[in-house]
Amino acid sequence: MKRFSLFTIIIVALCSISFGAFAEDLSLSALTLTTNPDGSQEYSVNLQILIFMTALSFIPAAVIMMTSFTRIVVVMAILRQAFGLQQTPSNQVIIGLTLFMTLFIMTPVYNQIDKSAIQPYLSEELTSSQAINIAKVPLRAFMLEQTRIKDLDTLAAMAGIDVVDKATDLPMTVIIPAFIISELKTAFQIGFILFIPFLIIDLVVASILMAMGMMMLSPMIVSLPFKLMLFVLVDGWNLVIGTIATSYGLGT
Repeated sequence: MKRFSLFTIIIVALCSISFGAFAEDLSLSALTLTTNPDGSQEYSVNLQILIFMTALSFIPAAVIMMTSFTRIVVVMAILRQAFGLQQTPSNQVIIGLTLFMTLFIMTPVYNQIDKSAIQPYLSEELTSSQAINIAKVPLRAFMLEQTRIKDLDTLAAMAGIDVVDKATDLPMTVIIPAFIISELKTAFQIGFILFIPFLIIDLVVASILMAMGMMMLSPMIVSLPFKLMLFVLVDGWNLVIGTIATSYGLGT
């Protein structure tokens, strides 16, 4: 046991010395900041990779909050609740369908970002900061198109911004929360419309059961087959997906 402990201490010491020498060399050669002739600054590739890997933790939040993901997943959750089903479709199915619908809806925006920012950056025609600033433009335009003026005004007033010439002059810290609020409101509106037919079926079934004196029989169990049949007959999934896509201006 003593030999094993001594061996472990030696290994840790050697690793610490090696890592210290590597970190010292890395700080001198890899993590550098270069000043361009025009006064702008450019980070080394290794430092850019380090920053990118750190930013990966924020990508899920960006995917959820800056795209159509929020509206779709809320509508799907309300639809499942309207059916009266707790686990069908499962969360995995809902999240998977939402992700692919988000990819479908956001493809035009991604194509613009890829053409104007990503490809020029990979071709070394743009610096990283320039590529980020250019990539913001299509994403900002998408969010502003789906954001209500009232929500923008509310968030701008809370941020202390009184007057701006254009909505595009607002910072992203104002546009993003205003966009999320607008998405939630729109999702609740769509969910309300989807909920009404199923609610009517529940009321009719409950009234019939009460009139027949079947008070011990749950109306939810009896109405579920009728709700499923109605949804299938009207091609419900096609209507729901088409409504969501149309709400973003696709197919119009």
